[in-house]
Amino acid sequence: MTASHPPAEGRIHPVLLSGGSGTRLWPLSRRAFPKQLLPLAGERTMIQETALRVADPAVFAPPIVVCNEEHRFIIAEQLREAGVEPAAIALEPVGRNTAPAIAAAAVMVEREDPDGVLLVLPSDHVIRDGEAFLAAVETAATAARRGVLTTFGITPQYPDTGLGYIRRGASWPDLPGAADLAEFVEKPDRDRAEEFVASGDYAWNSGMFVFPIGPLLAELERFEPALVAACRDAVAGSVHDLTFTRLEAGAFAEATSISIDHAVMERTDRAAVVTADIGWNDVGSWAALWEIGERDEAGNVAVGDVVLHDAGNTYVRSERRLISAVGVNDLVIVETGDAIFVAPRDRAHEVKEVVAHLDRSDRSESDLHARVYRPWGHYEGVAEGDRFQVKQISVKPGEKLSLQMHHHRAEHWIVVQGTARVTKGDEEILLTENQSTYIPLGVQHRLENPGEIELTLIEVQSGSYLGEDDIVRFDDIYGRQDPGADPK
Repeated sequence: MTASHPPAEGRIHPVLLSGGSGTRLWPLSRRAFPKQLLPLAGERTMIQETALRVADPAVFAPPIVVCNEEHRFIIAEQLREAGVEPAAIALEPVGRNTAPAIAAAAVMVEREDPDGVLLVLPSDHVIRDGEAFLAAVETAATAARRGVLTTFGITPQYPDTGLGYIRRGASWPDLPGAADLAEFVEKPDRDRAEEFVASGDYAWNSGMFVFPIGPLLAELERFEPALVAACRDAVAGSVHDLTFTRLEAGAFAEATSISIDHAVMERTDRAAVVTADIGWNDVGSWAALWEIGERDEAGNVAVGDVVLHDAGNTYVRSERRLISAVGVNDLVIVETGDAIFVAPRDRAHEVKEVVAHLDRSDRSESDLHARVYRPWGHYEGVAEGDRFQVKQISVKPGEKLSLQMHHHRAEHWIVVQGTARVTKGDEEILLTENQSTYIPLGVQHRLENPGEIELTLIEVQSGSYLGEDDIVRFDDIYGRQDPGADPK
C-alpha cells in the first residue's frame, strides 16, 4: 500500500496524551493525580519517561502535550524537572477522548509544518527497550510519509484478555515490520485470545500511532467532519495563558467524544501496522506492575518500607508506613498514608468497584491524595477536629499563593523551614524558622517564598467553617480567578 503522491518529509512531532481518570491504580493514582504523574516504574514519573524517550532534537520536534486543566501545573513542573521544553501544553476544557485531542494537535502542527508527521503517545505506558522503540518509530514514520495512517502492534507475550488486538494483513516487502492493517478486534475472551496468539497474525493494540498530518485530517474530515471543524475552531480561538495554550471551550465542547480508533482507524482503507517488540506495558492494573517489577526469588515485588516473611508472588507498595506480611501469596497490598488496598492479585482490577463506592459515598479519597498539589507547591492535612484543622504547607522557591481572604476562619502560620514573606492587610513581614504570625478572619493575606530553598510551614486553621472553598481571591499569578475553583 503506497500513496501515489507521498508527502515531502517533515519533522516528527510527538504528541503526548495525558488524560485518564486515575482509578485503575487507586489508591496510589487518583483523579487529581493519575498514574502518568507518578514514578511507577523507575525514579522518574511516567510522563517524564515518555517525554525523554522522544527528546532527541536530531529526530524529534519538541513535544505537544494535551492534558486537562487540573493537571497543567504539575505537568509543566515535571517536564521542567526532566529538562524538556514542550512546543505547547494544550489544555482541554472538557474531556473528549483521543480523536479530538489528536485532531487539535494536528491542526496546531499543520500551521508550522504541514508535511510533518505526528507521533501519538499515551503518557502512561512503560517501554523497556528504547532502541527497539526508536527503530519502530523510524519504520512507522517511513510508512506514514507514504500517506498511510500507522499504528504500533505489540508482539503479544501471552493471551491477554484485557487488551484489544490488531490483525495484520499483507506484509510490505519493501519495509520490514510493516503490514496492512486488516482488522481491529475488541478485548477477546480467553479462548479467542489464545487463538490469536497461537496464529501469529495478531498483535496487541498499543494505542500509539504515527500520522501524516494532511492524510490524517483528510480522513477525519471524511468520517467525522463536525469533529474536525470543532477542533479547528478551538485552535483558532485558543489563547495563551502563562506557558499553556487554552483551547476555546465552546468550540472544543462541540467535538464528538470518540476514540481515534473508532473515529478513523477502524474505517479507513489507508491504515498500516508496524509490529514492535519493545518491552511495552500499558500498566493498566496492579497485576501489571507486579509483572514488570523487580521480583525476588519468591516472586515478590516490594516497594518502600516493606518486610515480608514466607510470602510469594505478592506486590507490596508502601508510601508512608511500614508494611509487614507473613504467609501471604498472590496478593496486592498498597498503602498511601490515607488509604490501604488489599486484593488477590488476579482480582486487583476490581479496585474500580472500590472507587465507585467512594464516589457514591461522596468521599474525597477517589479524587485527592492526602497531599494536594498546587502550582506553588503542596499542602497536606496533619490533624483535624471540631472547629480546627492543621496542615503542612510547602511553597517552592520564588512562588507565592494568591492574595486572598476567608469569611469563616482565622489562621496561624509557623515557619519550620525557609523564609516566608507574608502580606497581612497593609503590612508585609519576613518570617524565618520558628517564627509565626496570626491572620485574623476577614483580613487579606498572601504567602510567598522569596528564598532559594523550599518554604515549609505549619498552618493552624480555626473557625466555624474550614472548607477549601471559603476563599475570596483578589490577585493570582497563575490566572486562577474564580473563588473556590482552585483553592489556595
